[in-house]
Amino acid sequence: MGKQPNNPLHGVTLLTILEFLVEKHGWERLGDSIPIRCFTHNPSIKSSLTFLRKTPWAREKVEQLYLKSI
Repeated sequence: MGKQPNNPLHGVTLLTILEFLVEKHGWERLGDSIPIRCFTHNPSIKSSLTFLRKTPWAREKVEQLYLKSI
């Protein structure tokens, strides 16, 4: 794998991103920021990871919120 010095997400897993956001913002605020069902209705790490891995536009929003939050 090549080095990516200009990519702040390089080496950061989706699980790490999601855990950071949930700890920093909580599920309710996360659902307000990114209104997707896996954050607003019975949220869990597992269901959110499943959805985000299958839905590129939602994953991009989560990654952007992570970059703004760090």
